[in-house]
Amino acid sequence: MLHSMISTTLAAVSLRDLALVQAVHRHGSFNSAARAMHISPSGLSHQVQKVEQALGGPVFERGGRKIVPTAGGRRLLEQIDAVLAAAEHLQQVARAGSVAFGGELRLGVPASLGPYLLPHLIAPFPQHFAGARLSLSEGKPRGLLRRLHEGELDAVLAPPPATAPSGIASRPLFFEPWEIMLRADHPLAGKPTVALSQLDAGEATVMAEYHPDGEPAAGQVQDVSLESLAALVELRGGYALVPALARDRLASIPAVTLAKIRGPAPGREIALYWREATPWHDDLQAFAELLRQIARRRPGLRLLD
Repeated sequence: MLHSMISTTLAAVSLRDLALVQAVHRHGSFNSAARAMHISPSGLSHQVQKVEQALGGPVFERGGRKIVPTAGGRRLLEQIDAVLAAAEHLQQVARAGSVAFGGELRLGVPASLGPYLLPHLIAPFPQHFAGARLSLSEGKPRGLLRRLHEGELDAVLAPPPATAPSGIASRPLFFEPWEIMLRADHPLAGKPTVALSQLDAGEATVMAEYHPDGEPAAGQVQDVSLESLAALVELRGGYALVPALARDRLASIPAVTLAKIRGPAPGREIALYWREATPWHDDLQAFAELLRQIARRRPGLRLLD
């Protein structure tokens, strides 16, 4: 029988033990992994040694400033990742039933999108998905997509990545144009529309999220929230490009003013991403359609095919 092929020591290894080994690999440090997994460093070290003994060899090289896997450890870690992913899928299938998303949708959203889109989702979500809970995580698009791939999230709202991740499905949702945010005393402040040609690109303050694969040719890149971006424009002058959904929130800040871009406006595309292996394809397609309905009612957004 299959279970007779598994040694007694390996059979004693739990999924939690494997998750601890995975955490050490991700963090590159026993101390950081211990904090993340809510276990003492000595307890974590003991559990990792238990797994190494069961597998018959060391998974990590020890003694350096950063914990790195051995050559054999890299192969073992690939299998550990596969085992944990399979366990997550098993749990999802077990949870899936009459309640959408198995009772909970773990959604990742960029910090520059969530606070401005999600308030419009609070009321209709329980109406469309009765009994399901919506759990939100904010972050940078690249990190959110990594967490989706690793099973920590069920779906992600984000712009298209430079390289399509394997095993990930998507549904295009909408195009969101940029608008121009100026300091209140800027010569162009108060105008309803401004052409980009009227502005000095060197005076731009740009969010790092807009340029995940390299810095723009001009302007200062800042890894900050939109509210902090407004504070920088107030401090430095110049201008910034901000997403249209944030207009109402940013327009309430007295020190800045907003204008639409005259002519074809640049912006970002937003899509919904999920793992191809998910048991909730139908639920996620329905969720994507709900998001499209919300976008259809928001001024300035354009639905994508």
